[in-house]
Amino acid sequence: MDDNRSPGAVLKRERVRDFVLELIESREAGDAIPSERSLCAQLGVSRPTLRAAVDELVAAGLLVREHGRGMFVAPEKITQELVSEPQALTAPQASGTWTSRLLEFTTLPAGARVGRRLRMSPSTEVVYVARLRLVDGAPMAVEHLHLKAELVPGLSARELEQGDLYAHLRERHGVRVHEAVQTIEPTVATRAEARLLEVPELSPALLFERLTTDTTGQPVEYVHSLYRGDRYRIVSRLTLSATAAPADNPSGHHPGIPPGDFTHPEPVASSTVGDVQDR
Repeated sequence: MDDNRSPGAVLKRERVRDFVLELIESREAGDAIPSERSLCAQLGVSRPTLRAAVDELVAAGLLVREHGRGMFVAPEKITQELVSEPQALTAPQASGTWTSRLLEFTTLPAGARVGRRLRMSPSTEVVYVARLRLVDGAPMAVEHLHLKAELVPGLSARELEQGDLYAHLRERHGVRVHEAVQTIEPTVATRAEARLLEVPELSPALLFERLTTDTTGQPVEYVHSLYRGDRYRIVSRLTLSATAAPADNPSGHHPGIPPGDFTHPEPVASSTVGDVQDR
């Protein structure tokens, strides 16, 4: 049976992806990682399942394939932060009517990578959820959530398919989320992701990773999601100070602003909105 169609396929691909990411994070740029054949034997998965995870990481710029030589850790990416003043960064609800379809729902050990992000032992349990997010009935994103199991006893599949997750966490579990750090990168959809999103394989996509903390500063959830690049865009509004003094480093760069055009060191107040595009 094709791994991509078998029960638990989404979870299996997720665990393979996490294992390879753990290898990448434990090595330096240019270091080799084991061959696909070796990894398949070690993880007990088929070549298509492993290759789907590796293809995703190559497309994301984390791995480099060299013909005849193998796979290597890619050079580090250049990171540009948007820094906001307290209370200045907001995320309005994206347009359209959002619903969810549950793909996977289980409890399992966090593992090294997720445990590190949630600041918990790798053996401590998390609730793992894979959801297909739909807008007005059309697939928009594949979302992988990892929630600390101890925070959400009795969490039901119904809660995850209806309404706002954070509202459910607050009202039914007493968990009040307060802050999140989120990264967004361009990537492409793998075969399995493309099938779920109803787009061609290797279609442009946006990869979101988010770590959410509560009012005490403790991590609540780690999420990574793949959004359709043809239907979803991010719009940011920046408030730029016209009276601030120039920075000591005139070569500093802010996203979307030519180097030298905005050179003071003060924070940039911003608001960001997700905008679903019509076909």
